[in-house]
Amino acid sequence: MIKYLILNKRPYIWILIHLLLGLSATVTPYGIIAWFYLVLITSLTLVMKKGKSPYLGMTLILYLISFELLSRMAFTSPFIPYELGKYLLAVGMIWGIIQYKTHGYLGWIMLLCMIPALFFDLSGEVQKSDLIFNMLGPINVALVVIFFYKQRITQVQLGNMLRMMVYPILGVLSYTFVKTPDFSEVEFVLGANVDMSGGFGSNQVSTLFGLAALFMFFIMINRWKFSGNYIVDGLILFAFTFQGLLTFSRGGMIGTALGAIVVLFFLRLASAKEKRLYRLPKIGKFVIPAMLITILAFVVVDQITNGMLSLRYQGETIGTIEGSKVKSMYTVTTGRLDIFLGDVDLWLEHFIFGVGAGASRFLREGLHGTVAHVELSRLLAEHGALGLVYFLILCWLGLHLLKSHPNPLIKGLLIALFLVALYTSFHAAMRTYVTPALVGLSLLSISNPKPKRANPVSRKQAKKPRLQPHLH
Repeated sequence: MIKYLILNKRPYIWILIHLLLGLSATVTPYGIIAWFYLVLITSLTLVMKKGKSPYLGMTLILYLISFELLSRMAFTSPFIPYELGKYLLAVGMIWGIIQYKTHGYLGWIMLLCMIPALFFDLSGEVQKSDLIFNMLGPINVALVVIFFYKQRITQVQLGNMLRMMVYPILGVLSYTFVKTPDFSEVEFVLGANVDMSGGFGSNQVSTLFGLAALFMFFIMINRWKFSGNYIVDGLILFAFTFQGLLTFSRGGMIGTALGAIVVLFFLRLASAKEKRLYRLPKIGKFVIPAMLITILAFVVVDQITNGMLSLRYQGETIGTIEGSKVKSMYTVTTGRLDIFLGDVDLWLEHFIFGVGAGASRFLREGLHGTVAHVELSRLLAEHGALGLVYFLILCWLGLHLLKSHPNPLIKGLLIALFLVALYTSFHAAMRTYVTPALVGLSLLSISNPKPKRANPVSRKQAKKPRLQPHLH
């Protein structure tokens, strides 16, 4: 099955299937369960064959973990685990590391940095579920660094991977469309809107829609095949952006803007020679239309919400509008700064080893029980100096991407993936599959196709002596 999905010979059929999966999730979990295991079982034989490239295995894992939120919406547990992304990604990466040659040696150091904090707990309240909740995210990031780093794929294969991750999010899109109440029945306020996210966590839904919108943007400007029709792809991009903005959860959509700006920056830096050599897309023909679609979605949602969306992205709250609060970083970050500073205080008190994995939420002064939303601060508080080493290695890998590829568009895309991964860890920690998956994709080695010669000559023709024309 994975082979046919990758080949994408019937794009509208695959799009329709995933939209229908989302619709079925509103009434029964069994459609998702059946499709998930159908793809998994029919693909295992092909994927388990050891070959030169782990491309098929990586693609299958990325596709299946992208069902995480849709399976939650359909209540597929225990047939599909609630935290599917964490478990399946960990199993898949361990399999890949055993099965294939790997080059990401720094990932082993990152993994070692996580181990000491597992053996102590200064709060005395950490349960097994807390360890899984907090540790699998950074462990998965270390595993993808080990496995994905410098694995060679082509540019088209990269586009296929992004497309495969968008498919399950199409199901989330159709689910939220059905579950979204009429706009006249919704009172939009200056806070996250659960009604517009299908009744699920607006931050998670916004993050996924932002991710899908960013991938559609990449697919469109690289002229990779999704539906096969630029207008249809544009409508899908609009739908993801529109529904993501309606959640009023800013994190995911800001990530979309960040990734698009990074790619545009590297495109603008490209020289005339690079534009010819790599056949870079014309900004006016491909990039600007895709950007205008996202801007149009913002304008439409702002009109629907009577300007509340603009106020939300300006960091306004009911308190700041009424004058009872002063707009500051505390209000703009909706409490994340308080949690961050609380974690930093814990780190300064326990600088070397931290307070133990999962313990910071119970020891943070004035915020007992509140989970961290910023992975950096959690790493520092719970793992101490080793958490800092872990984060510095991750940053070094990101800086190394500046020399990742001669093609400015591909280089910008890889850097954008990494920055969005890092940014996501600052508003949703590493609790979803998004940060590990994007870090892995950013570390791949993308082969650069050789430019085609205008009039290629075969070897047989080259060996034949050229006949001189007869003179009359």
